[in-house]
Amino acid sequence: MRQRLRLIALQHQGLTKVRPFGKGREATQRALEHLGYIQIDTLSVVERAHHHTLWTRIPDYQPSFLRQLVQERSAFEYWFHAASYLPMNDYRFALPLMSAVRRGESSFCPRAEPKYMQHVLDRIRIDGPLKARDFESAKKGDAKWWNWKPAKRALERLFLQGDLMITDRFGMEKVYDLTERVLPDNTDTNEPSLLEFSEYLINLSIRANGFTTLKQLTHLRPGEKLVKALKAVLQQKIEQGDLIEQTIEAMPPIFITQKALDARVKSPPTNIRILSPFDNAIIHRDRVQQLFGFDYKLECYTPKEKRKFGYFCLPILYKDRMIGRVDCKAHRKTGDFELIHLHLEQTKIEMDHFISNFSKVVYRFAKLNNCQSIIVSSVSPKKLTTMFRKVLSSAMI
Repeated sequence: MRQRLRLIALQHQGLTKVRPFGKGREATQRALEHLGYIQIDTLSVVERAHHHTLWTRIPDYQPSFLRQLVQERSAFEYWFHAASYLPMNDYRFALPLMSAVRRGESSFCPRAEPKYMQHVLDRIRIDGPLKARDFESAKKGDAKWWNWKPAKRALERLFLQGDLMITDRFGMEKVYDLTERVLPDNTDTNEPSLLEFSEYLINLSIRANGFTTLKQLTHLRPGEKLVKALKAVLQQKIEQGDLIEQTIEAMPPIFITQKALDARVKSPPTNIRILSPFDNAIIHRDRVQQLFGFDYKLECYTPKEKRKFGYFCLPILYKDRMIGRVDCKAHRKTGDFELIHLHLEQTKIEMDHFISNFSKVVYRFAKLNNCQSIIVSSVSPKKLTTMFRKVLSSAMI
């Protein structure tokens, strides 16, 4: 049953087919709408998480596609369980958090004085879309009350409470504008009830993951009221026959549709993915451990002497198994994509088949990172080093 659940999860995540969402910008929109969100992260050791996650599912993906969706008002930035791109169709489900921020009930939101917030709104209303650095003092050491730090806090507060939206990014630098000038006229702005919001979370998780658990639904969403509402909606869906609750050994109770249980799923013969640490398929670490027996932790926040695998290790999916991880870095100035340490934790595989296809994926990933050559620094087990170097060193772009 566990293997079947792995395949169901991978299939719903778009990780069993070459082009599950099609090609180009349209595929990017379909992927975002299906997955429900794409997490944003600032780390750029390799291509940033939001682009990496989409590239994993869209072979011809380009970073400009996501930017186009924002500019076309088909997608927007806000908070899911973390900063994310979201489909504009789901805008109303961001309203409960916006309201909570406005009421001062959100602990993670920066505080900002009303006079700073009003100044920011007035500037943007008059001057148009602005970045945080547009509020820097004209003179170094200017002693005026207005400077960059309170401006940035005001911008973030106004964004999180829904008065501003992010209309563009230059790298990771955000451009803000008034929500009233960004939000499409036909957007549903009715704030959902707690039960409606709970149903949204459940439907999204079932659609994107194939099945869900209560812990997954409440990931980084504290509050007994939400837990109670989720339980009520889950029970209603069970009674209506929309969901089935099943108990799997060493897993919390799962909720799944009969259609997903009955569907034909099989392990793809050639399926290798290098996943972002923030990929939707692995963001719930407990679920990854339960389904794949794969203990994954991003170690960039771990002191160097305590790291086991490396600073920025990326999980490697082969067929329906997580067989290892690779610590890698894009040296963009020199054009070298370095595999600092490739860790293969499962070696009872068709090694020649794996290496041949893995090299093709690394080649594509290096290209996404604007690199022209591949360097293999270290491999575990060591006896495989020569074989990997021989194949990958020939993968010049």
